[in-house]
Amino acid sequence: MWSLPPTDSVLHFLSLVAIAAQGMTAALAAGRRSMDWLGVCFLGCITALGGGTLRDLLLGHYPLAWVQNPTYLALAGGAAFLTILFARLVHRLKVAFVVLDAIGLVVFTMIGCDVAWQMDASLTIVIVSGMVTGCAGGVLRDVLCNDVPLLFRSELYASVSVVTGLFYATAFGLNLNAELWTILTFVLGLSFRLLAVRYKWEMPKFVFTGEEI
Repeated sequence: MWSLPPTDSVLHFLSLVAIAAQGMTAALAAGRRSMDWLGVCFLGCITALGGGTLRDLLLGHYPLAWVQNPTYLALAGGAAFLTILFARLVHRLKVAFVVLDAIGLVVFTMIGCDVAWQMDASLTIVIVSGMVTGCAGGVLRDVLCNDVPLLFRSELYASVSVVTGLFYATAFGLNLNAELWTILTFVLGLSFRLLAVRYKWEMPKFVFTGEEI
């Protein structure tokens, strides 16, 4: 049997961090496309809350998180706006973007797993829910910025979400403290994603040009 812990204070805190982080990644991406300030804030909200919205629609989980708690909109939009003000002072924006996106990917994966578990979903649905929550917002951000989504680039991305979700969802037979396990999952997922970027870990590629026929 597998089980997940009840929603804990650590996960709630990390969710706020992740919303702000994804709002900031949206601002950095929007800045490369010379969007106006309103567009930056709008993109921040879509990036931070899009994955959770899609998850809730697929699972029939209502009300939507940002409808139930509109402060999430303010946090995402506010983080994006603040990024406009200090982005020019940051000299390594690419590194900041990767780290912030990794934080959002890992934390939103855990949140997605937690929501599906609370709805008594099967393990498969729990993992898929985590992956949708973790990946969809970033995909929407990249598509709206006319970039190739990180999900489809070389380094491991969706795989990080799956591994994070499995680790979060299946190891509670050890009867560890819920908050402690949340922290361990966060560290594992974040380290996995950053190492994948650093060392360019990739999934096998399927290459077919049709010339062999």
